[in-house]
Amino acid sequence: MKEISLVATGDSLITMKQSVHSEPEFLEMVDLIRSADIAFTNHEMLLHDYEEDCWPSAESGGTYTRAPPDIIEELKWMGYDIVSTANNHSLDYLYEGLFSTKAYLEAAGVPHAGTGKDLAEARAPAYLETPKGRVALIAAASSFASFGRAGDARRDMHGRPGLNPLRYESWWTIRKETMDRLKSLEEELDLPEVVQPEDAYYFMRTKFVVGEEIGWHTKPNKSDMDGNLESIREAARQADWVLFSLHAHEGLLHDRDRPAEFIETFAQAAINAGAHAVIGHGHHAMRGIEIREGRPIFYGLGDFIFQNETVYKMPADFYARHNLDPYSGAPSDAYDARQEAPPRPGRPEYKWFTKEKKYWISVIPFMEFQGDRLSRLKLYPVELGQDKPRSQRGRPTFVGEEEGAEIVGIMKKLSEPYGTEIAIEKGVGNIEL
Repeated sequence: MKEISLVATGDSLITMKQSVHSEPEFLEMVDLIRSADIAFTNHEMLLHDYEEDCWPSAESGGTYTRAPPDIIEELKWMGYDIVSTANNHSLDYLYEGLFSTKAYLEAAGVPHAGTGKDLAEARAPAYLETPKGRVALIAAASSFASFGRAGDARRDMHGRPGLNPLRYESWWTIRKETMDRLKSLEEELDLPEVVQPEDAYYFMRTKFVVGEEIGWHTKPNKSDMDGNLESIREAARQADWVLFSLHAHEGLLHDRDRPAEFIETFAQAAINAGAHAVIGHGHHAMRGIEIREGRPIFYGLGDFIFQNETVYKMPADFYARHNLDPYSGAPSDAYDARQEAPPRPGRPEYKWFTKEKKYWISVIPFMEFQGDRLSRLKLYPVELGQDKPRSQRGRPTFVGEEEGAEIVGIMKKLSEPYGTEIAIEKGVGNIEL
């Protein structure tokens, strides 16, 4: 019977060396990662040296992520074998930043999936041969810059570089009397007439339908869902183990620690299509775990390395965004301004990441498969030094038993809607299969 062990972690926004540290709780964590047959992380960092052709984009994923190209050696030192590159930072430095990152990963011998010169390449599985069998990885993102998704090639036109997208459709379900008020408002504002479908009503380019389940709803874009499921089915025929990585910020309207509906719909379909694990990240905090047909769906593994305040340089747009002179000052000025920025009118109230503990804790799942089903799944808690100075914050280490029980307890509660039971013993989680 085939068998394999696997470690997966969420977002790695890495800018500083990890191999210089030697605390026991850090090295024990590294030993765990190295002990697995394969280790995965989301490589949420662009690799380049600010070359002339790596232009910063006008629209970024927040921080313009960039690290020295040799930083990939630090992830390899920690034990990582394969990474995803599809995330909301993939195009922070436009196409050259994307291609530079891929080139450095290839030179380092690290298989990666999720971005490419066109949609076919971005959606294609990456493969890694191991003594325990061939592993495939497909990676996609639902959160990305408007110009960031890869495009298909035609016989008479080349494609467009970018990431493998998982777009989604959204609508509001409302009561009939609310619909009537919207139509009255349209008349009051004398809005231009638009083409209206029979089963819905569009008001200011937003879709509304009458129904019982009041609120905001989503479903996967059919083309993107079908294309990604096709890649999973192909990988299942060509490899022994199939992993799917999904970078998704979207959550429920009033509970962002729960994934949006389209994420659950897609993840469950991905398992049905042949994925052995769906590894979610992007929200920067933990989301629940579902076990489906003996295979895990991690809806959000949170941050693993979170060093996004030590990126060496920021473009002028970043300073202007935070009401600073775009032609003077230093990155630390911009990072300070971002931390203390007041809520923006018309936007949800938001605390910068340093203000909330949930962005600085996570779990590392250690999975063991026998055949095509999990035989064991343990959750090892980590913390990222929320209260440390900026120069030290964002590096993960194991925690003590008491704090570990608290962190795993949060994941236990987040997983309850999926019927997942997690026992906690000496600060470590054990999922009952």
